[in-house]
Amino acid sequence: MSEAVPPVAREPKSAHPLGLPPGVHKLGAETFFGAKLQRYRLDNGLNVLVLVDKSAPVVSYHTWFRVGSRHERPTKTGLAHLFEHLMFNQTKNLAPGDFDKKLEESGAESNAATWVDWTYYYESVPKQRFGLVVELEAERLANLTMEAPQVESEKEVVANERRYRVDDDVEGAANELLYKTAFEKHSYHAPTIGWMEDILAFTPEDCRDFHKAYYAPNNATLIVVGDVREADCMARIAKAYGPIPASTIPEEDVVPEPPQTEERHAVLSRPTPSEKALIGYRGPSLGDVDHAPLTVLNEILTGGRASRLHRALLTDKELVTEQRGWVSTFRDPGLFEFGLTARIDQPIQPAIDAFDAEIERVCAELVSPEELERAKARLELGMLQGMDSAAGKAEQIGFYETLFGEPTWVERRLERYRNVGAGEIRTAARRCLRKEARTIVRVLVADEPDEPQGEDATEPTTPDATEGATEPASLAGSRTESTEVAQ
Repeated sequence: MSEAVPPVAREPKSAHPLGLPPGVHKLGAETFFGAKLQRYRLDNGLNVLVLVDKSAPVVSYHTWFRVGSRHERPTKTGLAHLFEHLMFNQTKNLAPGDFDKKLEESGAESNAATWVDWTYYYESVPKQRFGLVVELEAERLANLTMEAPQVESEKEVVANERRYRVDDDVEGAANELLYKTAFEKHSYHAPTIGWMEDILAFTPEDCRDFHKAYYAPNNATLIVVGDVREADCMARIAKAYGPIPASTIPEEDVVPEPPQTEERHAVLSRPTPSEKALIGYRGPSLGDVDHAPLTVLNEILTGGRASRLHRALLTDKELVTEQRGWVSTFRDPGLFEFGLTARIDQPIQPAIDAFDAEIERVCAELVSPEELERAKARLELGMLQGMDSAAGKAEQIGFYETLFGEPTWVERRLERYRNVGAGEIRTAARRCLRKEARTIVRVLVADEPDEPQGEDATEPTTPDATEGATEPASLAGSRTESTEVAQ
């Protein structure tokens, strides 16, 4: 039986009756779907966003760092993701496994994710255990152990994760090859999980340098959503995080991707029951004016059984068993991706030809009012359902604060969807869905895996398939798909 965890002492309600703890600055409030979202900053640069939500006796506690795989250098790919693993290991005052044990004994849910633009950690706990989470998160930020035994152990865990999620997974290998081929200069070229030789070469010094550069209070935002009192909340945070020094955050050094002027192709042979295709058009950044129209268009094309690609490729022509689409939600321009899976023993090319016909239609004609309203309704429902819980709200706030410095940007995004017109969709489609600006990866059926073939197939080949290879769950409304059991 686990040893009982002693109760966490509560701050007296009168601890700071006339103001804030020393070193804490109240910067003002914003409105988040009708509620007050309060912003604070500590002297060491730590940002804190607090949204009091007493709908349930729980607290969701998120820590977002402005670092992801886009910030990595060549030969150091995968370091952001490896570091996410290290953060659950040993600290100066916590033995290996103690962090998770204490949270589990408190009834907490916790996890983390790393992706191209960000890394975040979260806990959802009963409100009585909020103080414990603050102490644990501050402890691993300030006192993480990064010696050879810990680093070697996590390197092997990540290497096995890569083998499972990428090297031995057809979808993972194809997605990685898509981004590797589509991006030649920008750091989106490399997978978040990292190339295998980079993972195996990491040293404790690499990890310590990364920690010093990016895991500092002035590169982080805490998001607290739930049943808390703001004064007590900030008193605990100031006590735990106040002594942690700020760091000098490196200036970003990302090379913009030059325009793509001709269609690119790559081929991957894998033991798989059917041929597949991944088609990636150069897409907009999340903040671009075209992102909302293309997201609505993606819903029209791929969202459910009433979508155009489902009806044309699955129902009418019976060319595929699965189709999906997604407009990347990256800070810099990414891809408008589509995926097609052919029926068993059928080639993928007829499906690509039928797909191209549907793309030509949306570039030539206006979508119908019925399609437009259905797509908007599905997107709005998905976004609002994602914020049903304290964790969902904290996730949205953290994501938009980290990318744009605007935690309430989600409301603007929702309003933008509502106002998208059919003409905007056609114009955005004409700008984005051009053959000379796309990359196609074909997956062919083979008895044994083969080396990828394409314009650039010299590096280890295989996409972002880590805990952080998907966007936060409440943001996933822009990724849609439709499947059918193969006959």
